[in-house]
Amino acid sequence: MIAFIWSLVVGGLIGWVASLIVGRDIPGGVIGNIIAGFVGAWLGSLLLGNWGPIIGGFAIIPAILGAIVLAFIVSLIMRAMGKSRRTT
Repeated sequence: MIAFIWSLVVGGLIGWVASLIVGRDIPGGVIGNIIAGFVGAWLGSLLLGNWGPIIGGFAIIPAILGAIVLAFIVSLIMRAMGKSRRTT
């Protein structure tokens, strides 16, 4: 149980760091950060493998890079959705 909670905390921190680097908040607050951390870790491990320090089951450097990519894509989608709402 402690390992699961630790994974949630580390995933949330990864998502939060990615949103700070991208300069856009991830929708969903804390839950969005946790999801972005988990999906970013998965994406980063697919693209870069599992290297670097591992904390809470996450290879930190690929996880942060994957979460940055995810946060950037989400911000582009949210920006496009905002523009489409204004034009209709």
